[in-house]
Amino acid sequence: MLYQIFETQRTLMEPFADFAQAASKLYSNPMSPIGQNAMAQRVSAGYDLLYRLGKDYEKPAFGIQSVEVDGVSVAIHERIEINKPFCELRRFKRFSDDAATLNKLKNQPVVLIVAPLSGHYATLLRDTVKTMLKDHKVYITDWRNARLVPLSEGEFHLDDYVNYVQEFIRDLQAKYGSCHIMSVCQPTVPVLAAVSLMASRGEQTPLSMTMMGGPIDATKSPTAVNNLATNKSHSWFENNVIYRVPDNFPGAGRRVYPGFLQHTGFVAMNPDRHLKSHYDYFKDLIKGDNSSAESHRQFYDEYNAVLDMDADYYLETINTVFQEFKLVRGTWEVKNPQGKLELVRPQDIRNTALLTVEGELDDISGSGQTEAAHKLCSGIVRQAHHHLEAKGAGHYGIFSGRRWREVVYPHVKSFILENNKAGKVAKAAAPKKAVAAQKTVAAKKPRPAVAKKVAVKAAAKPVARKAASAKK
Repeated sequence: MLYQIFETQRTLMEPFADFAQAASKLYSNPMSPIGQNAMAQRVSAGYDLLYRLGKDYEKPAFGIQSVEVDGVSVAIHERIEINKPFCELRRFKRFSDDAATLNKLKNQPVVLIVAPLSGHYATLLRDTVKTMLKDHKVYITDWRNARLVPLSEGEFHLDDYVNYVQEFIRDLQAKYGSCHIMSVCQPTVPVLAAVSLMASRGEQTPLSMTMMGGPIDATKSPTAVNNLATNKSHSWFENNVIYRVPDNFPGAGRRVYPGFLQHTGFVAMNPDRHLKSHYDYFKDLIKGDNSSAESHRQFYDEYNAVLDMDADYYLETINTVFQEFKLVRGTWEVKNPQGKLELVRPQDIRNTALLTVEGELDDISGSGQTEAAHKLCSGIVRQAHHHLEAKGAGHYGIFSGRRWREVVYPHVKSFILENNKAGKVAKAAAPKKAVAAQKTVAAKKPRPAVAKKVAVKAAAKPVARKAASAKK
């Protein structure tokens, strides 16, 4: 019922938001008689703020048209490589007519960025993607809003998330021979599970894993997010935050955790900060500081755009990650596409280097939660373990903004490049090792004559035994 009430309220607010937008433009237009009023700029700013507080925020576009690679502008074409019911594997293909640049792009590492499915769209990682595109071939998981997925597409569970990631990894390995994987926040847990299961089966795993600000072990330095999950029971979440999608959406009837509830929770964590931000925006409009005002718009266009999550996935994540801590306790079993349960064993990972990144001031994933992955991945050699704590960075600062670009990214770039080179060396050495192994086997293999002699002796033994028996 709450979902229907929210949608009704949003629908009623829509004409008022449109009116506020029109009034703001009318008062800010210097050609308008009203715009000549002494208080016009202040009134325009007030209406603009009302518009932004009341408008509906839809999914933003990545909007990455080009990036610079060594001073050369490289065009970006965004396209969908794999289309799943609840997710699109999106590629940012790079084009250049500069031969040297094109040759450089071809030899760069392939990175799968697994975006969080925790209320916001994958476009929250726009800055992450744009920065990575300078030195990598980039793919990203673009999760769908559950209210837009018809019931006919079935349910979506945490196990399905893990299986999606494995499918995407296999697809990139089939195309390029190898890949690297990066997970930001929530997906660190299912990504670690996906790679662990692949390692346990003896499949090829990514050359490296970069895990940033995620709740690998939510028992360490618990935050407000962790405390909410541990203080409320599973039944409380099911009875209080799960609702059915209204009839005016394609996913009508689907049980979801609504995005507007998640957004309310985000704002409730730091209400004073958001209040100050909106007041500063109002003052910037009055002063005519268009640059600061535009920065505010860009941030909140992304921050206020939220999606619904399938109820099964959401509840299972709460239970697995924040209540029973199944990953760190070694009790997590994932159902594969064939319906078989498989135990998640991070200790089985051998050939994948690991980098964990944490923000010093992260108030969503506490200190030590992501670093805990190193202890779980005990099968990885010590030299392949790396950890970075970004000083002065909050949760968003480790993957977006100045600290991401100047502090975190150089480490990530160096880590991926180093392991990409090591992977190529190992791949080149593999055929030589295989040939050497064949020569060793051939050298140890008995000659035909000797083999025949052994066979004769072996055949003679039963005859000798029979003769001895006859004598007795």
